[in-house]
Amino acid sequence: MAGQLNPQLLLAVPLAPLAGSAIAGLLGTKFFGNVVGRKVSHTATILGVLVAFILSCMTLSSLLDGAPVYNATLYQWMEVAGLKLEVGFLVDNLTAMMMCVVTFVSLMVHIYTIGYMQEDEGYNRFFSYISLFTFSMLMLVMSNNFLQLFFGWEAVGLVSYLLIGFWYTKPTAIYANMKAFLVNRVGDFGFILGIGLLLAYSGSMNYAEVFAKKEELATVLLPGTDWMLITVACICLFIGAMGKSAQFPLHVWLPDSMEGPTPISALIHAATMVTAGIFMVSRMSPLFELSDTALSFILVIGSITALFMGFLGIIQNDIKRVVAYSTLSQLGYMTVALGASAYSVAVFHLMTHAFFKALLFLGAGSVIIGMHHDQDIRNMGGLRKYMPITWITSLLGSLALIGTPFFSGFYSKDSIIEAVQASHLAGAGFAQFATLAGVFVTAFYSFRMYFLVFHGKENFGHAHDHHGHDAHDAHDDHGDHHHGLAPGQKPHESPFVVWFPLVALAIPSVAIGFIAIEPMLFGSFFNNVIFVNEAHHAMAELKHEFHGPVAMAVHALTSLPLWLAIAGVALSYFFYMVKPAIPTAIKKNASAIYTLLDNKYYMDRFNEIVFAGGARLLGGGLWNIGDKGLIDGLVVNGSAKIVGWSSRVIRLFQSGYIYHYAFVMILGVLAFLVYFMPFPFAK
Repeated sequence: MAGQLNPQLLLAVPLAPLAGSAIAGLLGTKFFGNVVGRKVSHTATILGVLVAFILSCMTLSSLLDGAPVYNATLYQWMEVAGLKLEVGFLVDNLTAMMMCVVTFVSLMVHIYTIGYMQEDEGYNRFFSYISLFTFSMLMLVMSNNFLQLFFGWEAVGLVSYLLIGFWYTKPTAIYANMKAFLVNRVGDFGFILGIGLLLAYSGSMNYAEVFAKKEELATVLLPGTDWMLITVACICLFIGAMGKSAQFPLHVWLPDSMEGPTPISALIHAATMVTAGIFMVSRMSPLFELSDTALSFILVIGSITALFMGFLGIIQNDIKRVVAYSTLSQLGYMTVALGASAYSVAVFHLMTHAFFKALLFLGAGSVIIGMHHDQDIRNMGGLRKYMPITWITSLLGSLALIGTPFFSGFYSKDSIIEAVQASHLAGAGFAQFATLAGVFVTAFYSFRMYFLVFHGKENFGHAHDHHGHDAHDAHDDHGDHHHGLAPGQKPHESPFVVWFPLVALAIPSVAIGFIAIEPMLFGSFFNNVIFVNEAHHAMAELKHEFHGPVAMAVHALTSLPLWLAIAGVALSYFFYMVKPAIPTAIKKNASAIYTLLDNKYYMDRFNEIVFAGGARLLGGGLWNIGDKGLIDGLVVNGSAKIVGWSSRVIRLFQSGYIYHYAFVMILGVLAFLVYFMPFPFAK
């Protein structure tokens, strides 16, 4: 049996990336004199993340060998009226798994960035940001209290804002990072309300202490209503997850976040930050299990996101946006699993998705390098023979994404579909339809992109005339100001530092599901970590039906999800490789549907008119009535007018003649005499 986890080594896990970030950010930027060069900056940050990854693997290994869970306070910030505000770690199997995923994906992204950002002036600043993000995410997943959770939650949001707007002279990037910031503030408002409710009624911010009072919390009504407090608190917490994990209708920021460099798309918007909400709900499973209403709400929101965001991926022509809408859809699948009380399945899909989606994003970035920063998939085709490593790794990632048997995505996605079918909560029927339909949609848009990029006619090296909403600014705007291949120029395979992370991520994308499904879903991996109410028996039914990963894959040959995936791949091949005129005809004859999808269900327009327009209207009213009318008009200008009028009246008494002043003095003395002298007849 392994010994105790070492708190000093645990503390080194988040602090090592923070140290690397400080070196690159303080010593490697113009603001502080650019003391160190590019090599020192990327070496320091990569070394910091490598140390964190090694220590994370050691931690997970120790826990699997029987080391007890570490749950302790490292630092007490302050104590106010009995409330302790602390920094502490809760390191169990869930935390250790997340630590390994975050640090491994981050390490691959750091290595990849050496090649991808080599021409960019902000090279050192970028490395500083991504290491700072790694620190923030680790603080979030290792927290043992709501205060530290909220710190990590806001810190990853801040670094995301900095990275989306990394090219701060680019108007679309500025718009995208402001949009992400504002939308996440909506979610975070709900999140902090949920934390506040739990604090108010439990008297603590420590997870263990709050969970210990869950039975009490389950009987309390929200004052002034007939709503259960635990339901309101859980829905508020989930609203925070809706913002961070981009669930409908707070999903609108994530596609626009593709304005940032491709490495951060892989690190933040596919593998780690957007999964923070999934992790948080799983960590709070003892609370969410007390409210079927909250779980039904989660189930429906996840179903809408899984299906309707997938539809949007069908019409995208920017390679990064196709993968971005795929991320939205897969996050919806994870959320559906949470609603079905299959928390371990959601976390399992979180892990498998982190690998294959980071692979797909980095593969897209490799294609962008080979295409000289052209991102329009209509300008590609036939890249398979020019970029063989990018091709094979992207194919493996796509097969994992659509749920091909024996690939990692198959085991997690099929488990979600089966868990939903076993759920009896309100909304489960729609969730079953959405998850099944989503399989076909995912396969169609994933292989549409794959075929258009790597197969078929070579469409690069000559002028294009693409009209449409998605054709503008389809490039990563760094270093090279020429976008697209010149006539006669051919694509090329990316350098080693770019393709090595693709190969490293392809391995778990293929194998991790086969290896991990039994211990994570049906073994003891999440014992005493994730709690499921006996009334919610989805996981019990899954366990009853499971007979090993090989049997599961063989059984899939006769199951509906596999045939839906095959149908999606076949249809995309027929449409885009055999009869490309068909999609054009469909677009022409179904222009209303295409316009709806092209405008993203008009969600941006709705937000602009209702919320932004309402804010402008409210702001204009406050400005005209409150600021100009009351403050400027009445308080400031009104007081000035009163002083002016008073001074004009008083000036009349300042004539400068002595006899006027003497007369006033006599009147004053007379007034005093009359006021203070008693009348003769007064008794």
